[in-house]
Formats: sequence, structure tokens, C-alpha cells
Amino acid sequence: MSYINSKVLKLGSIALASMFIIGLSGCAPEVGSEKWCKQMSEKDKGDWTANEAAEYAKNCVFN
Repeated sequence: MSYINSKVLKLGSIALASMFIIGLSGCAPEVGSEKWCKQMSEKDKGDWTANEAAEYAKNCVFN
């Protein structure tokens, strides 16, 4: 009986972790999208990474 309970607990934990990861990935807009460009323009320029600045220039300024 405890073997079955441990399997159910393990599968439940994996399912919960998967849902958490999927939920987090849906929070950030896709890089280069209109929503991402707006979010970046509202963010303090000093907090941008070099990659963010390059993507912003490529997708939001020169597009």
C-alpha cells in the first residue's frame, strides 16, 4: 500500500511542478512583441541588459 502512495505522491509532485513552470513561462511577453516593447520602454534604461538593449533596438526602434 505504501508503494502505491509513494508513486501517487511522486506523480502529483511532478504534475504540480510542471504546472508551476508552465504558469511562469506565460508571465513574460515574447521578446520583440508590441507588449514587450511597451514593457521595456517603461523599464528604467539602467536596468536593461545588453541583450535586452540589442533586442529593443532591433525590434522596437528599427522595425
